[in-house]
Amino acid sequence: MGIFSRFTDIVNSNINALLDKAEDPEKMVRLIIQEMEDTLVEVRSASAKTIANKKEIASQISKMEADAADWQNKAEFALSKDREDLARSALQEKKKSQEAADVLTTELNAVEEQISKLQDEIVQLQEKLADAKARQKTILMRQKTASSRLEVRKTLDSGKIDEAMGRFDQYERKIDDIESQVESYDLDKKTLQDEFAELEAGDKINDELEALKAKMKKADKPAAKTAKSK
Repeated sequence: MGIFSRFTDIVNSNINALLDKAEDPEKMVRLIIQEMEDTLVEVRSASAKTIANKKEIASQISKMEADAADWQNKAEFALSKDREDLARSALQEKKKSQEAADVLTTELNAVEEQISKLQDEIVQLQEKLADAKARQKTILMRQKTASSRLEVRKTLDSGKIDEAMGRFDQYERKIDDIESQVESYDLDKKTLQDEFAELEAGDKINDELEALKAKMKKADKPAAKTAKSK
């Protein structure tokens, strides 16, 4: 026996309750969907057969009504020829055809009611099936998310992250050492432009020194003349 023994079990089922009780919700929802899809196929098949039966009954009713009309015409024709006996027999046949048509009409009404019920069941089944499939997607997404989170937790707890960060620290220290060496090398090494700048600066200092000497000599000469005159 499947999960749902009857159509009403499916329609009245509480999918959440079924999934809450299940040890494996993913497997359970797959079984529920499969059961619903199988039942939907059966209901649609029954509906198609009932519709075909309806068409057949309607065809028979048309034939019986046509026969009744034909016997009516024959009865009238027999009376026109003063054949009351034939008219009576024709009316009896008409009565049989009409009664058969009435029985078939009653049967047709029952079939139409059955078809309407089957159509309602199909709609309800489709709604339940859509709900089950939506819940299946939710379950799969939750399971995937939970699995991903679990893998992350395992990775964090395993110390791999700390190990990786430790490697980054080592790499950064090595890069710092290399950069320090480069800076030290640059400080010790003079470029050609630096040497020219130093020469120019030396020339300026020499010029200033010569100018200062000349100034001092000029200042000493007046002082010497004054001393001689005394």
